[in-house]
Amino acid sequence: MRILLVEDHVELSHWVSKALRDANLTVECAANGADADALLHTQDYALVILDLTLPKMDGLDVLRRLRARSGPRAKTPVLILTARGGLEEKVQGLNLGADDYLPKPFELAELEARVKALLRRSVGNEALVHQCGVLSFDTVTRMFTYGGEPLALTPREHAVLETLIARQGRAVSKEKLFDEVFALDDDANIDAIELYIHRVRKKLDKRQEGGAAITTLRGIGYLLQPRGAS
Repeated sequence: MRILLVEDHVELSHWVSKALRDANLTVECAANGADADALLHTQDYALVILDLTLPKMDGLDVLRRLRARSGPRAKTPVLILTARGGLEEKVQGLNLGADDYLPKPFELAELEARVKALLRRSVGNEALVHQCGVLSFDTVTRMFTYGGEPLALTPREHAVLETLIARQGRAVSKEKLFDEVFALDDDANIDAIELYIHRVRKKLDKRQEGGAAITTLRGIGYLLQPRGAS
């Protein structure tokens, strides 16, 4: 899942983005409100973490403009993260459509818990556990198991497999996988997806009976399904 972190404090941005990447999330960063507003016009995110005191455009204005748009992007969950913790501004942010509010200073554990809760809420009534053969993904813990054992994955391998299992039985284009795995400022070519597909396949191929397999559909994308399915 791809998250937009809007924070002008460089050290804090680095600290938070590293923690979220360690939690197997793809993070893009914007250091001012104008850049954030431009990204939210053109990119899809599972969640926005938004500071209020920003150069070029205030965080509340970014939120107001996001909620005023039409289409699914207008419903992107927003977690306000700010040192401006007064009741009036908190109420204003929530009234403008923020989904949660965390004042600074904060503990990373609480931030991660709130992020996970908002991501779970955003999928609505979808299953909390995705299953493909003996491959399972728990959307609460964000952990994969394979045949009941934890499946060791790098963050980008995790992003590939999470995207595929969430759309199990449906083809996922290389472009969609690239958007979910890499941030805009990552130095990567779209063909890098083939490398991560290869790595994930090797880990899934260690188990044949009841396992899961990734099929390449030429010109279309990739399909995750139980091994042996037609």
